[in-house]
Amino acid sequence: MQTIPTESAAPTNSPVELRGGPDPRPFDIEYIDNPDQATLRSLTKQHTPCLQTTAVGSLNKVTRNKARMAKYTYILGTDANAWSQNVMDPAKGRDLIRRQREYIDAKGQMIAIDGYVGLGKRALGATYLYTPEGANIAGMQQILSFPRKDVETADTLARPFQPTFRLVYTPDFRPEDMPGGQCILVDMENWTTHVIGPDYFGESKKGVLRMLNHWVYLHGGLVLHAGAKAVTLPSGEKLTMTVMGLSGTGKTTTTFSAQGDLTEPIQDDMVTLWPNGELSITENGCFAKIEGLSAKSEPVIHAGTTSAEAWLENAWLNDDGTFDFFKAELTPAEVARVRDILIGTNADPVHVDKYISGEVKLADVLDSNGVPADGWDFVKWTGNGRSIIPMSSIPGAADLQNIPRVQSMGILNRDEGADAAMPGILRFTSPAQAAGYFMLGETSKTSAAGKERGKTRSPFTQPFFPAKYGLQAGRFREVAATMPGVPMWLMNTGYVGGDARSVKEGVGLKVKIRHSSAMLEAMLGGTVVWTVDPDFGYEVVDVNAPENAALLERVPKAILSPRGFYDEAGRLDEYEAWVKNMTAGRREFLENYHVDADIIEAVCR
Repeated sequence: MQTIPTESAAPTNSPVELRGGPDPRPFDIEYIDNPDQATLRSLTKQHTPCLQTTAVGSLNKVTRNKARMAKYTYILGTDANAWSQNVMDPAKGRDLIRRQREYIDAKGQMIAIDGYVGLGKRALGATYLYTPEGANIAGMQQILSFPRKDVETADTLARPFQPTFRLVYTPDFRPEDMPGGQCILVDMENWTTHVIGPDYFGESKKGVLRMLNHWVYLHGGLVLHAGAKAVTLPSGEKLTMTVMGLSGTGKTTTTFSAQGDLTEPIQDDMVTLWPNGELSITENGCFAKIEGLSAKSEPVIHAGTTSAEAWLENAWLNDDGTFDFFKAELTPAEVARVRDILIGTNADPVHVDKYISGEVKLADVLDSNGVPADGWDFVKWTGNGRSIIPMSSIPGAADLQNIPRVQSMGILNRDEGADAAMPGILRFTSPAQAAGYFMLGETSKTSAAGKERGKTRSPFTQPFFPAKYGLQAGRFREVAATMPGVPMWLMNTGYVGGDARSVKEGVGLKVKIRHSSAMLEAMLGGTVVWTVDPDFGYEVVDVNAPENAALLERVPKAILSPRGFYDEAGRLDEYEAWVKNMTAGRREFLENYHVDADIIEAVCR
């Protein structure tokens, strides 16, 4: 593993210094250097397969991969004990890199995007290289990257670009000898990621952010899978709130919903936390999930997604090019209309035609949970559609050159199921306790294909920390200890005592967006009276305190106090069994990652 001296903290609005790094143009081919968005759209129409044009003129790519593929991601190296992810023998990895180079040479052309991850002194340069079939990915990445002119001085702009990171992306080079015909190969020694075979934008975005995770850790900070927003309180105080969470927990929704007198979005996915609450950013826009998107519930994301400037992946388009963000099951006629695209993204042609003809019906291939049988995923449109929205399209976005220090940090847990018993909101009592829960990253999930369901734990709520995961908890505790008085909390964005089906039956409760906003407003305003939870030792809202009456008018008591909900429903034995099971599972999980003993004890009393 590389060792790099730790830098002292520097103001985030200072000019960046160019750092020597990988060669930004390593191939002897023709480069299309930093084309503008119009040119990238033209290149996409020429070269990108399975492409649709929307009614507003934006482009929608239907991808083979519907999500990132961690199982096909490898660190180039021999020491498996140094990394949290798969490792690949350097000889095998170098052979794949050689074969990728041969593919690039045969193509004879690449699109090159130079930009920065972040702004100011903490900004790091990155060069992204794509063969022409990845023109849409280049267009999306250019939006999320900060241009050189926003970071460099006139003197450095006159010099050749010197990136810290490099990414080489070849979507249609699919090595048959690799599982899934694809490989994401991370060469940390040369700060280069080779994306071989996937066609999903997330592999570009995360390819560099994964390397950033390692670079930042070596320099004394920690990258968080988190949204961030600046909040102005009624007192006039301005602060930054970070909101961590896995995909589908409501991170983007929470980032763009209002609390206080003024809320200004900063980032929706990844930020870097440094000692004393300094925050540095990563992206110049957002990569938003669009399933169930509506103008009423998420007006900012909806407006950006439906604008002509957006780029989209896996959005469902009606036959007139308009959007349907609620599309689930497809009719035979709808499958017939997009037959070529479905087959072009690996659907079985025989199955597709049987469904179109009516030989096989929808009910024949869905289980009781509505999940398609293997080989029949195409009958349900993916729930992992995405859009790329530039910050310039987001009204009221914060001044990214002047970000307030972090004064509130939270994690989202989308709890779901009969044993969904996480409180609507809770507050941690120490940096060690906060570090443990941030390490756990608990939530409920459904994969993009709808196959993996149920509760999960993901270290530090993000799988892009390449070194050993347990290091994250210790680093978080270290940084949190430099932030005395900063509230650190967890919010349940899912359900209490059930799921969508049980809510309709009047059994469970859904934590709605308005409930989340009310809880955050009360916490930020300092009006909540807390009490220590007897089972876990964190603080929960005291539902019996008169001072919390206003909050209880906006949020059901059962959401704030699940123990009381289960007790009143005659299900306290279920709750107590859940407490026992959660405590044991959390301890086992944290011990498995060799988390420090004091952090484990703060979580598992």
